[in-house]
Amino acid sequence: MTGDILVFGRTGQVAQELGLLAPGAIYLGRDKADLKDPRGCAEQILSIRPRAVLNVAAYTAVDQAEAEEPEARIINGEAPAAMARAAAELDIPFLHVSTDYVFDGTGGQARSEMAATAPLGAYGRSKLMGEHGVENAGGNWAVLRTSWVFSSFGNNFVKTMLRLGSAKDELGIVGDQIGGPTPAKDIAAALLVMAEQMSVDPGKGGIYHFAGAPDASWAEFAQEIFAQAKLGCKIREIATAEYPTPAVRPLNSRLDCGAIAQRFGIRRPDWREGLAEVLARLEQIR
Repeated sequence: MTGDILVFGRTGQVAQELGLLAPGAIYLGRDKADLKDPRGCAEQILSIRPRAVLNVAAYTAVDQAEAEEPEARIINGEAPAAMARAAAELDIPFLHVSTDYVFDGTGGQARSEMAATAPLGAYGRSKLMGEHGVENAGGNWAVLRTSWVFSSFGNNFVKTMLRLGSAKDELGIVGDQIGGPTPAKDIAAALLVMAEQMSVDPGKGGIYHFAGAPDASWAEFAQEIFAQAKLGCKIREIATAEYPTPAVRPLNSRLDCGAIAQRFGIRRPDWREGLAEVLARLEQIR
């Protein structure tokens, strides 16, 4: 089926992993599908008429979104809704990637898909707007909420830690934010499995959570990165309050991923294994 999949996104982490897993798919970057033009994105779907659509493109500058919320709302909110309406018109699966930032991060339990949403900032509000737009479009749709994405591509926490850990003897890393680091490769693989099954059984659509296991703090994530990369940099745990950012981060990013396992047979990946693979890939391309 991969040759009949249309992917919005070409340079992001999940898009590049999809490129390795499904090289026969059609990938649209900003040059051919600018998400600031929702109508143009919808027209691409209606013109190409694929068997399934995956939207892995997004406005992801969390802090910058505080000053650019109107643009974030178009890219993360209006564009996915327009795509979903076009996919519904063609009666094909439409899958959209969302985020744990739609929650307020309170409490200490993993959030289910039915938990109340209450984003803390502009990025989360724009992504929640996209979720609502996709759902309201009807048709054969799915929203995949994920968290703490990393890979050998683009900019992410792993690559930042490798750079800083190689240059410094000690780093202060936030220890009171907890979530599930998620390899982009596993997100890409999950989307392909979902698209395939939804093509056969449209009733499987809906909102799903998918994140790596086990849950960890950013400090614990960094510690594992340094251990696997054999870096001697020491970790000093700090509180979120000691590292202020323009956008407020949720303290609790734990996601209950039981539904996707039950409906699609997709289990939470061990992010430590994914990290080892990413580090090996980075070593190869040095």
